[in-house]
Amino acid sequence: MTTENYAKDAAAAAAPQNGRRRFLMRLLFAVIAVAAIGSGLWYLFVGRWNETTDDAYVQGNVVQITPQIYGTVVSIGADDGDLVTKGQVLVKLDPSDVRVALEQAKANLARTVRQVRGLYSNVSGLEADVAAKQVALDKARADYARREGLAKSGAISAEELAHARDALAAAQSALAAAQQQLGAGRALVDDTVIASHPEVQAAAAALRKAYLDSVRTTLVAPVTGYVAKRTVQVGQRVQPGAALMAVVPLNQVWVDANFKETQLEHMRIGQPVTLTSDLYGSGVEFHGKVESLGIGTGSAFALLPAQNATGNWIKIVQRVPVRIALDPRELEKHPLRIGLSMDVDVNLHDRNGPLLAQQPPRQPAFSTDVYDGHEGEADALIRSIVHANASASAGRHFAQRD
Repeated sequence: MTTENYAKDAAAAAAPQNGRRRFLMRLLFAVIAVAAIGSGLWYLFVGRWNETTDDAYVQGNVVQITPQIYGTVVSIGADDGDLVTKGQVLVKLDPSDVRVALEQAKANLARTVRQVRGLYSNVSGLEADVAAKQVALDKARADYARREGLAKSGAISAEELAHARDALAAAQSALAAAQQQLGAGRALVDDTVIASHPEVQAAAAALRKAYLDSVRTTLVAPVTGYVAKRTVQVGQRVQPGAALMAVVPLNQVWVDANFKETQLEHMRIGQPVTLTSDLYGSGVEFHGKVESLGIGTGSAFALLPAQNATGNWIKIVQRVPVRIALDPRELEKHPLRIGLSMDVDVNLHDRNGPLLAQQPPRQPAFSTDVYDGHEGEADALIRSIVHANASASAGRHFAQRD
């Protein structure tokens, strides 16, 4: 076989392979083109209208139960995981010391009221004394005037006139002293009644504090929720501000989604959000809306913020927390726990909302009223003690005298 025949055979064998290669190349280019077109269409109709992240976590209010006074724990009313309602007793402290202090404060207020009553009575007595001294002065002045006329006619001696003059001076001094004492007595009670007297108010403040301390030996749940992080034990000596346990209202949770700063361009408050959790899987969807966009990145509010003024600085895309409010009806059906991971998908079609809140809150973000009324009860106790020692006891005293 000649060389020419070998070349012809090789060319004939290579022709089908080249054709197959060209077909595969065209097919590859076609697939790439379709993928590119599909990606472009997806971005045009879907991708540019959504921002997603899996860097999102459930957050909520963790209400700490802390004592306001020193005390020894004698009872614990709930443990981790228990459901507690607002006002339910959680911890009781030994009330012995505060009960003694309360009785002392009651006795001190009663004693102070009676002492202040004595101040008012002293003023009445001083007024009567001034009136008596004024009568004595008028008599001494009249006696001196009469003796002065008699002395001119020689009816009495000069010595008797001098005695009358001395008696007049003594009466004037006695009246001045009585008036000074009356002024000092009035300075203690002027423009006041017993209940508004400074000494009574100071004793009432001490009683109010003692009463509130007695109430605070019982620690109640400020809100309805579930107990978490119980660290207190019976017999433990606790101090004000120590965290004993926490109550978490799981019906008031939200999601903090950490989006890249490059994802926030078209994000606005009020945009709808679809979420899924690792707890329930993709079969359960939660719905909510963007409630607020973070005021700064997490690193900006860190205890030790990052310092980039160095020669080897590397730019890192920052993440900004976006708060998402959840539908409470969906939370009731599928409760979430604090700290759970979430996948977040924000719909960006509506871009008319603001970037930042435009008005201040019109009501508290979170509040409780379980502590209301304690001071009113203390005031009622104070009024009863003041009345009993300022009027009722006085009435009984005068009735016995009659």
